[in-house]
Amino acid sequence: MNKKLQLAFYRLAAKGLVPARWFEPDLPPLEERMARKGRLSLEVVSHCWNYSHLLVYQLSSLVCYPPRDIDVTMTVFYAPEDKKTEQLLKFFKSQEVPGVRWNWRPMPRQELFRRGIGRNMAALETKADWVWFTDCDLMFRDNCLDALAELLQGRRDALIFPQEEHCTDLLEDDNPMLKSGGEEQVLDIDVSEFVTFHPSRATGPLQITHGDVCRAVGYCRNISLYQTPVESFAKCHEDRAFRWLLRSQGVPLPIPGVYRIRHIKKGRYSGSEADTRLRTWLRKLQSRRRDPLERKS
Repeated sequence: MNKKLQLAFYRLAAKGLVPARWFEPDLPPLEERMARKGRLSLEVVSHCWNYSHLLVYQLSSLVCYPPRDIDVTMTVFYAPEDKKTEQLLKFFKSQEVPGVRWNWRPMPRQELFRRGIGRNMAALETKADWVWFTDCDLMFRDNCLDALAELLQGRRDALIFPQEEHCTDLLEDDNPMLKSGGEEQVLDIDVSEFVTFHPSRATGPLQITHGDVCRAVGYCRNISLYQTPVESFAKCHEDRAFRWLLRSQGVPLPIPGVYRIRHIKKGRYSGSEADTRLRTWLRKLQSRRRDPLERKS
């Protein structure tokens, strides 16, 4: 089966047209997952390729709003040839933040370009009680992680997500927020540019997964398409498959302080100028169709 047919098959399968147990029979039953209490540990898993101007805000949010009641490992997958990201990670490695451990994971760019590879590695290897799979444009502000620690006490859910997130409009490259992110420094945001949305499911940047589930099933580990390196950044469909394999769209919880910078230009993708214009037009169209459904009235 060629890759286009595989992609079409798994996109249909993720809608529930194929039993998930055919591809992931080892999902731990609810009663076999630990209902952990007390001081929890969380691993945040992010990817970055040519997005250092966004990653700077994510890492800065942990410096500006350090967790007090939960131990956080911040894992970033990157390719060393992305020098701006490498330099940014070097800068934050020197920032000592109580409760936060920096974990930079270099990998070949072909593996980085398939997000499921790094997520699967992190899931299988994690020692954390919970894992938050996210993107590098998301921030953890205003009591976000400490409130999450309280909400997770004794829970066994396979998948959780914030019931609200605060997002910008689709920003152009010349937006001051994006231009400021080009420096190696600790940066905070102007919250006046953000509006509140209510996601309906655990999308790619909002997937918080039980550690026992991660260690048992990884992240789409049995779907070879999502574990195969590629030469350019693959469009991320695997988060849909992950929900399907976990038999859950996610449980919404009132986690505060989740902010995300949305941007028009997808720097991680390569292609012709015409292809870039088409992608930009499609992103604007998708945003106009989706935003009224999720935006707070």
